[in-house]
Amino acid sequence: MSFVVHNTLTRRKEPFQPLEPGVVRMYNCGPTVYGRAHIGNFRAYIFADTLRRWLEVKGYEVRQVMNITDVGHLLDDADEGEDKVEAQAKKEGRDPWEISRHWTRLFMEDIQKLGIQPALVYPKASEHIPEMVEMIEGLLAKGCAYQSGEDVYFEVARFPRYGRLSGNTVEELDAGARIEVREEKRHPADFALWKSDARHLMKWKTRFGEHGFPGWHIECSAMARKHLGDRIDIHTGGEDNVFPHHECEIAQTECFTGAPFSTYWMHTKFLQVDGGKMSKRLGNCHSIDDVVAKGYEARVLRFCLLRGQYRTPLNFTWAIMDESKSVLENLDDLAARLRRAMTGHGAAASAEAGLEDVEQCQAEFEAAMDDDLNTPRAIAALMGLRSAVLAERLGVSAAAAANQFLVHVADKALGCIRVEEESLDAEVERAIAARQDARKRKDFKESDRIRDALLEKGIVLEDTPRGVVWRRK
Repeated sequence: MSFVVHNTLTRRKEPFQPLEPGVVRMYNCGPTVYGRAHIGNFRAYIFADTLRRWLEVKGYEVRQVMNITDVGHLLDDADEGEDKVEAQAKKEGRDPWEISRHWTRLFMEDIQKLGIQPALVYPKASEHIPEMVEMIEGLLAKGCAYQSGEDVYFEVARFPRYGRLSGNTVEELDAGARIEVREEKRHPADFALWKSDARHLMKWKTRFGEHGFPGWHIECSAMARKHLGDRIDIHTGGEDNVFPHHECEIAQTECFTGAPFSTYWMHTKFLQVDGGKMSKRLGNCHSIDDVVAKGYEARVLRFCLLRGQYRTPLNFTWAIMDESKSVLENLDDLAARLRRAMTGHGAAASAEAGLEDVEQCQAEFEAAMDDDLNTPRAIAALMGLRSAVLAERLGVSAAAAANQFLVHVADKALGCIRVEEESLDAEVERAIAARQDARKRKDFKESDRIRDALLEKGIVLEDTPRGVVWRRK
């Protein structure tokens, strides 16, 4: 089955076909670094990472770029208000450059904790001003933009396809709804490519004026073009990026290059908390630190966010985190049991027994992931494999095949199952052997000591009719 993705641009599922065989150029809208990223933000970043992982499982070389917005993103996501980074700097009495560096560093630490693979590059908006100015100059030369004082605006009337992504066509937009009515604009829907404000601390001198800074939308267009070229395969973001951000990216990029910008546009739905909207006022914009403080590993959060398909609403509660932790521990246990079954412990008598179970699981998992990253169905397939292992239906050969699949396909795609080192397995098996020896000698004090020592390391022993098995707590 070919990989099928839902394209926001066409509003339907389409077979994925890259521009260059074997290579995927992917741009992911990254954070605006004025505060700590919260779990809702991470849903979009984990989705982008999972998409990349699955493409790599399928053999593609993925050239992934995720931007860092450190200037130009105004508070109301349009052309008015304070810069988010500068507003935070004023609140804290710090330099805005210091603010952006601080939150960028924490963001990079957070995504590492979540098992998000490093992108090819994390371009910063402030380091790509020449590329933005080049595009703005080109749009002016083509008559798609105009200068008003020291500001430069894109003229949406020059791009008839404006609104195709979001449905917000120029004709349907009401002045004052999500667009600001300003006298210097030819049309209320026109958006800023370059702004001027003498009070702005992060500013650059150009031919447009002395105190300029970029509009939010031109940043991503310029950075994508710089690092991936005029055309890309996939552009991702949260559903809040569809309009105005991505709609404006398409307009300015395609007017500048004269070619389609991105073939596929993919967007994650919002994450709810306790059935409602996340809000700083409600105190439910949880960070990674909040999750860890509650006693969860960061990988449990990753798994929790993967349990909902990225295009469906997902609710977060601490009870759901508990459930996710339990399910993930069962998958850890699956990995441990498969390794033991490969040595004959807990395996069926016939080495080939259970191969059909393994093939069915793999087929179901891959079909689910190929169907627009249907991670809930993929996880259900793994739980089906665990049932077969618990029933000891897999022989040694089948267990080896299942382990190969779990390590090199399933966990490579999901990125959160604990696939243990062989050294840990050997250490636990030695401890079990020592405990069994103590029990034979009726040294139950030593037997209990070994059991408790393993429990402190998170290893639970289970005495079964076929011997002792262990699993992660």
